[in-house]
Parts: sequence; structure tokens; C-alpha cells
Amino acid sequence: MNPHRSALLLAEHLRNKIGHARKLCVAFSGGLDSTVLLAGLAQLRDDQLPDIQLRALHVHHGLSQFADHWATHCHDFCQHRNIGLSVIKVQVNAQDGGIEAAARAARYQAFSAQLEEGEVLLTAQHLNDQCETFLLALKRGSGPAGLSSMSADSMGLGYRLLRPLLDLSRDQLEEYADQHQLTWVEDDSNGDDRFDRNFLRLDILPSFYARWPHFAQSTARSASLCAEQESLLDELLNESLIALTDEQGSLSVEGIEGFSPARRSALLRRWLAGRGAKMPSREQLQRIWDEVAMSREDAKAQLQLGNLSVRRFRQRLYLLPQYSSLKDQVISWDPADMLLLPDDLGVLSVSLDLADDGENCVIRQPRDGETITVRFHAQGMIEKFGRDRARQAKKLWYELGVPPWQRDRIPLIYYNEQLIAAAGWFITRQALAENNEGQWSLVWSVAQ
Repeated sequence: MNPHRSALLLAEHLRNKIGHARKLCVAFSGGLDSTVLLAGLAQLRDDQLPDIQLRALHVHHGLSQFADHWATHCHDFCQHRNIGLSVIKVQVNAQDGGIEAAARAARYQAFSAQLEEGEVLLTAQHLNDQCETFLLALKRGSGPAGLSSMSADSMGLGYRLLRPLLDLSRDQLEEYADQHQLTWVEDDSNGDDRFDRNFLRLDILPSFYARWPHFAQSTARSASLCAEQESLLDELLNESLIALTDEQGSLSVEGIEGFSPARRSALLRRWLAGRGAKMPSREQLQRIWDEVAMSREDAKAQLQLGNLSVRRFRQRLYLLPQYSSLKDQVISWDPADMLLLPDDLGVLSVSLDLADDGENCVIRQPRDGETITVRFHAQGMIEKFGRDRARQAKKLWYELGVPPWQRDRIPLIYYNEQLIAAAGWFITRQALAENNEGQWSLVWSVAQ
């Protein structure tokens, strides 16, 4: 094939895939796939669309002895084509999900942090990658969502992600690279078949392609059909999901209890996905229902999904981050200064403006011999102002509608060992002024 002709074909292909997008950022490893993508986009910019703003990001994992060489190669490649390049060094923690998953997570976190407003990220996965992804999902026992594999156009972590090469094979990319005398780097780990993807690529799929030349296209079609089914389910279930979810993002247990198990599971998956959770296995999904949703009200049951947990309170399911324990913290406070609270809980201060708007608590000033501390755990009996009798701390929090995981994150003001106020929630009888004592408003400015 004429090299100029192949350049036109790739340029037209990419022009169709990017549509109206013009601020383009390519994830550039220096390997064959991203090299062809970046070269093709540079050709499109130079010959047809001069308004394209093109740059590249190279993630330096530091996992290979050749990592510095790869970064240098990428710099030279981009400089020759007038493409801006940023090299981002990341730390890879392989303890959660293995080295492959950890490296991928580190890359996409870096992309999310580096992308500019309105910029579109382009990655270079191709048809054979899609086939491998489908088979890996099949190996895991995934349902239609997992078997949908990679989308050509999606939103992730707040940015648009395009994969414009998904319907081109690796052979086609190699042909283009050879015709245009492109140079690229080879990741030395690609020959290690201890990694599942490499095992498929090196040991399994060559025989599949030899027997069934269109196997990659067939699996891509199956992935597309699965994606269509998931999209249809999204449309059909979206109205129910909106009705069952409140402003805090919690899901009604009573609302889905009467549904069939299949519909209930589909709603739970979509609720979790919408809240950014790692997709649960079928067993985990059943445990969410049996052990959390159907648990006793006082059981404090929860199920961990990655760095998030599913919990229940008052017939609703919540998806929550892992909170640091503040239960044993005791902080001395001089109200002449604002107090920066731990764990990003905001700031405490006092004001002589005694307006009580339901969030600011009006309390007496400390008497001689009283010192002020801020704590995060109350126990025993509490004499809340406005109640006819004292309540146990646990019962009072429940009556106020405060979930268990929030109770040890509310600043509690103590004068010596006496609870005076729970910032933003209530004051105790002991907080009332006597004989024209000085007062102030307790102000809790919560971090956003």
C-alpha cells in the first residue's frame, strides 16, 4: 500500500472518531499502539485540522530498568513532531489487585490529575486488546457489564475518554508503523506470560486467530451487544433508581425489597456504579442484601468494597469512605483562636452574635476553673436542652437521625468533664446561662 494513502486512511479514521473534539491529550507509553495513534493525530493536525491542540502524557512507573530510556524516547518523538509532552512519575502499590491493576490505576489517576479543562484523553487500545479484555472478563465470570469490555467513547473520573483504535487490529497498526518508518519501544514485561493478559496474547490467542481469523472481530461484536443490553437496562431502570435514591445518595431498602432478585441486583449494581464503587462479585452483591440490607437495625452490619463500605441506617443503604477513628481524641481549646478539626472536619470558632439559626449553638461561657476540650465520643446519659428527661447517648443520636458512622465525627464541647454541646446538633441543660452569665455562639464551619 502507498504510505501516503495509508496516512490518509488513518487520518480519516481518526477524524471520524474524534468528531468535534479539538483539545486532545494522548496517553503515550512509547509502544507501538500509542505511537501510531499520536503520529496519526499529528498527521491529521498538520494536513487537515490545524485547530487541533495536541499534547501527550507519559506515565513513568519506575517498574522497569528501561523506564528512563522510554521517557527519553517519548520526548524525542514528540519534539520531532511539535507535540507537547509531560512525563509524570507515579508510585505503584501492587498490594491491591496485583501489579497490572495497580499500574493501570496509577496511570488513570495521573491522567485525571493532569488533564486540563475541556481536554479529551485518547488511549490506544485496539481490536486485539478488546478481545483480550473480553476473555479476561469471561474468565472472571463477569456478566454483561464486564463483558461489555472497553467503550470507544466514555466518561471516567470527570473527563471524556476516547479509544479511537478499537476497531483496528494490531496487524493494521504494525503495517502503518512500518510504512511510515515509526520507531517505538517494547516493554520488557510483555514477554512474561505470568501476567494473564500476556498469557492470552502469547500462548492462547495466536492459535485462535490461526483457526478463526475473525475471532477478534467476533468477540468485539459480542462485547458491543453486551454493552447495548446494559445501556437498555440503564434506560429502563434509571427512573426507578432516581425514585429510590435520596439527596444524600442513599438507597431505599423498602423500595427494592419487593422486586425480583434479578431486578434488585441490577438496581444495586447501578446504584454502586453511580457512587464510584468497585463492582461487586455476584457473591458480594448477595451478601450486601442478606447481611447488610436485611440485618437488624442495631447490627451495624457493613460490607467492604475496595476503599468503600456499604452500610445501612433506618431502612436505607449508604456507600461510605473509610473514616479515621476519632473516638479517643481529646483536644484542648482556647476559643480565642479558631480550632482546626482533625480529618478534614472543618473549623470550630465562637461568636458574640447570639443568633441561633439551628446550626450555631448558643452556650454559656466557661466559669472559673472550667477548661474547654473538644471530643468526638459521648456515652452515658445526656440531658439535652428541650427534652423532659435525660437519654442514653446512643438513643439520643438515633432519635436525632444521626447514623452510627457520623456520631464519632461530630465535635462535642466539654467544660471539664461535662458535655455542653454537640456542634450543629444540640446543647445540654448544663450549657444554659445563669445570673446574666456571658454567652457566645458555637460555630462549626464544615469543610466542603
